[in-house]
Amino acid sequence: MQDRAVRTQQRVLRAAAELLSSQGRAGVSTRAVSAAAGVQPPTLYRLFGDKDGLLDALAAYGFQQYLREKQALDQTDEPLDDLRRSWDLHVEFGLSRPGFYVLMYGEGRYRGGIPGGLETIAILRRTLARVAATGRLRMSVERATQLVHAMGLGVVLSLIATPPSERDASLPTTAREHALRMITTAGTFEEESADVACRAASLREALSRSGTTAMTPSERALLADWLDRLADGSPAARSTP
Repeated sequence: MQDRAVRTQQRVLRAAAELLSSQGRAGVSTRAVSAAAGVQPPTLYRLFGDKDGLLDALAAYGFQQYLREKQALDQTDEPLDDLRRSWDLHVEFGLSRPGFYVLMYGEGRYRGGIPGGLETIAILRRTLARVAATGRLRMSVERATQLVHAMGLGVVLSLIATPPSERDASLPTTAREHALRMITTAGTFEEESADVACRAASLREALSRSGTTAMTPSERALLADWLDRLADGSPAARSTP
């Protein structure tokens, strides 16, 4: 009985996904989804609770697709290159699936406890932590994560709202490189070794990975807070929104 319910749920989600892709958010009504999936409307309420529950499940369905593509990216020894490829994939996903993207990100559903949505942020943070470990990040990992995430969302949502014929094809790349200039240093760690913000961000990540027992948990938490404040205390970090 449970397997049957799971199969029905997947059939409903596939039908809803097709409607979202072909007709946009307005096309995903309970009546239209029920008809496309070949079920009665009460079945949707039994499976998802209400329409908002269906939309949450549909957003989670979209995040599963996005994460498969994101996790398929090979990690290299150059975290900045990995960050660029991750940004490009994010843009491509949004522009190729605008209905899904607006549902997933434009309505903020990734913040509602959807595991896939939270994992996308975690992947970005891990990549930026690798940048910090090389001494190239000029602010804390958390602040850089918020900044890159916000800029990526803004670029994609802006492009989705623009007719394809009027879009600036160079905008995503220009925004990507601008974001990287804001959050990273121009040279190697040795060349930028006098930069306190870079050193603080690098040490913060080194300590979090080391598992050191030289300090108590409360001391480590206090030091992490100090290092984040130093990393975000640079003029570059303070000038970001």
